Amino acid sequence: MKTAGNKNSSTLLTITAILIITSAAICFALYLVDGANYEETNDAQVESYINPVSARASGYITKVLFEEHQDVKKGDTLVVLDNREYISKVHEAEAVLEDAYAQINVLDAGINVAQTGILVSKNQIASAKARLWQQKQDNLRYQKLLKDEAVTGQEYEQVKTRYDVAQNDYNATENVLLSSQSRVQELKTRKALLNADIKRKQAILELAKINLTYTVITSPYNGKTGRKQILEGQQVQLGQPLVSIVNENEKWVTANFKETQVNGFYEGQTVKIAVDAISGKTYDGRIKAIAASTGSKFSLLPADNSTGNFVKIIQRIPVKIEFANPGDIKEVKSGMNVTVTVLNRKS
Repeated sequence: MKTAGNKNSSTLLTITAILIITSAAICFALYLVDGANYEETNDAQVESYINPVSARASGYITKVLFEEHQDVKKGDTLVVLDNREYISKVHEAEAVLEDAYAQINVLDAGINVAQTGILVSKNQIASAKARLWQQKQDNLRYQKLLKDEAVTGQEYEQVKTRYDVAQNDYNATENVLLSSQSRVQELKTRKALLNADIKRKQAILELAKINLTYTVITSPYNGKTGRKQILEGQQVQLGQPLVSIVNENEKWVTANFKETQVNGFYEGQTVKIAVDAISGKTYDGRIKAIAASTGSKFSLLPADNSTGNFVKIIQRIPVKIEFANPGDIKEVKSGMNVTVTVLNRKS
């Protein structure tokens, strides 16, 4: 026989069960309603640019001026190479260039001399032309006198000879002028060639100076150094990586959402970012870009389903997310795992 206490206890249990079931149903309904407005994934990591600083010149390391995981600013000196060989190449290029300038000066002097010779030749031509005209007139007069037998043939021959000499002198001075003009043209051509050679030697000197600057390796931007794997006295080759710099001024999140989740995502959409290593704090963000294909398509050997060995697997779409307040993420490190929640999804 049931007592009143048992009835009350049974009624209480029934009411409790009903409340629990009702709460669960309400929570499930809220989850379904709320879940329709956001998507979430924990397949996400913080990213940043980690670029190796490579040697742009070969040589022995004389100084290593950084430590592992050290904060550096743009322009800070990281490594110094032995620069004596590069200084010698600069001096050699300077000497070759100075020699070319000296040759230019010699050519300029030669051109001036040749141009002066042209002026002298022109004056000589004028004098020779005047003498030729005078001898020509004398020759014409003596021809008439010879016809009239007013002069002897010997006298005429003397005048005729002086006329021929004057003609030859005039022709000779003209040839000297042509020769001087050709000489000037030749020297100017040589000067043009030498000027072109000077430009080449200037370029060689500039390249030698640039190579000299490469013996001092500096940080390309603000960031933090990676592992230290070089020592003083070590020989480095052109293009050899010396140290990696983590660019902490630019961080973002790459979240890999399921292909069934990204429908309705758009650039500029608001997201919440929770970092696994930092509890009790979330960061605001927004979608910067959505990949044009699944992550597997970027792999070196994408799967080929045409072989017939096909298993349908939900693919992931990489989504780039930027932090809304970049100045508030100093404690967030590249490579950290995060959970990303995309809010206000479009239907």
